[in-house]
Amino acid sequence: MLHLAFLLLLYFLPAIIGRQKRDATGIFLLNLFLGWTVIGWIIALIWACAAQPYAPVNWVPAAAATRYCCQCGTLTYPGAHFCAACGRSV
Repeated sequence: MLHLAFLLLLYFLPAIIGRQKRDATGIFLLNLFLGWTVIGWIIALIWACAAQPYAPVNWVPAAAATRYCCQCGTLTYPGAHFCAACGRSV
């Protein structure tokens, strides 16, 4: 039984490596359906190692009174007359 668990872990190794990547679903599906062929398993492993990591985008709502600097694009404080980063008037 331990041998079977080890083989299952080895079979899904590309999917485990690529679980935090942007193409995680594609890597898992390739590994699931074509992993039984040696070529499919190797392609899934290479894809999992070379894929870009998933970078989640965090949306932070800005207050209605905030403004952006025309010169550098930095978010300024409400009521500010000058940019804190570059010193230009907003």
